[in-house]
Amino acid sequence: MNDTPAMRAETRKIVAGLGIILPLLLAGCSTRVPQALPQPMQPKSFITPAPDQAKVWPEPTWWQGFGDPQLTGLVERAQADNRDIAIAVARVLQAEAQSTIQRSALFPQIGGQADYQRGGCKGLSCQRFLNGKQFDLTLNASYELDIWGLARDNLKAAQEQLKSARFAQQSVALSVTANVANQYLLVQAVRRRIAIQHQNIAAINAILDVINLKVKAGSVSHLDLAREQAQLEQVQSQLPSLETLEKQALYSLAVLAGRPPEGFDVPTVDLDKIVAPAVGPGLPAELLVRRPDIAQAEANLASAHANVDAARAAFLPQISLTGSGGFISTAVGTLLQGSNFGFGYGVGLLQTIFDGGKLAGQRDLSQAEQQEFIAAYQSAALNAYSDVETALIQVANTGRSEDHLRREITAAEEAFQISQLQYRQGGSADLLNVLQAQQQLFGAQDQLVQIQLANRQAAVHLYEALGGGWVESPADRTQVAQAEPEEK
Repeated sequence: MNDTPAMRAETRKIVAGLGIILPLLLAGCSTRVPQALPQPMQPKSFITPAPDQAKVWPEPTWWQGFGDPQLTGLVERAQADNRDIAIAVARVLQAEAQSTIQRSALFPQIGGQADYQRGGCKGLSCQRFLNGKQFDLTLNASYELDIWGLARDNLKAAQEQLKSARFAQQSVALSVTANVANQYLLVQAVRRRIAIQHQNIAAINAILDVINLKVKAGSVSHLDLAREQAQLEQVQSQLPSLETLEKQALYSLAVLAGRPPEGFDVPTVDLDKIVAPAVGPGLPAELLVRRPDIAQAEANLASAHANVDAARAAFLPQISLTGSGGFISTAVGTLLQGSNFGFGYGVGLLQTIFDGGKLAGQRDLSQAEQQEFIAAYQSAALNAYSDVETALIQVANTGRSEDHLRREITAAEEAFQISQLQYRQGGSADLLNVLQAQQQLFGAQDQLVQIQLANRQAAVHLYEALGGGWVESPADRTQVAQAEPEEK
């Protein structure tokens, strides 16, 4: 084929045209979500070691590991009837509807219209007005070409918001489950503390009987009687606050289970029999895909980035196709005849020339929102790392305290029995020794229950901090843990 001057000129026009069009097409393409978590923000390992023989990462049904069917039933009831979870589910449905709305922009919009008109006039004005009857049946269609990806970016933003709503639902469900476990444990612990106070009162009354006999015999003064009566009143004064705390926890548990407080109750269970199996974390980088709140922050960032792409695409011209066709007749019977059919079509191009900075402001707004969600994702990750570290140290230290308190109680029980025996027999022990031994024993018993509660709730905290067995799907991930740079 001969290379003529005309062909060379035509080639130069095509190249010049591509030089204009290609940058616009590239400007309209979606870009990758920025990676928000730099390597210095990612710890290599957790500081506090996990317990020996601990399973790495919790099971999705971790609450069953406590071995309490009653707790399992409460959790299942809360997952079905809790109102906060119901709110989160409704928000997922709203996000699904928004995604459907945005998806509609990718398809042609088709509408039909039927009209009937009747008019009449006399004189020359009839040339301008309908004289008689007219029937119209038309079909209209329009389609906006998504050359620059504006509609796709808006759809992407809506889809990421849908993912965010689903992750938020999972986060709420995890939080509700943990709260059910915590309130249930609190109810059982407070009931145990109330029982200890009643045991303390019974012990005081037994000593009071001995003191009364000694007062009547003249072997002791009324000072011992007054001291023991003061001790009794002190212990009894603590009961109302404990009973109030037990009712508050019970009512909170009822609300979490989606029930009114009236008539709601749970049987008493020995706290010693509720033991959580040991669990530990894997690598900190894995935590990023095991916490629904982090995944929610990740989806929010991806949605904000899609809005940035959409704001950039909005600067480019919008091209739309339109078409219409239909029938017009003065009689219904002849409306659908071919001679009454007409049609039209066209192409439209819309380009903003001046808008007073509106598009630029929308672009700046979307970029600023993206910066906000980058910081929010970083904050969610850092808080998650801290959350796990806190839970690990809580489990370890409350377990150590529980061991020491059990040994203290064993020694205090022996001291209390010896002091009582010596006081009853009129030996060398005076009432102050009995009071001190009694206070130490029942104080240690009460403290043990509180430490047991803290230890069980720390285990719940750890399960929650580790994501409760939830794992983000690889298809939903837009953030990748960055590898540590190699040393040269």
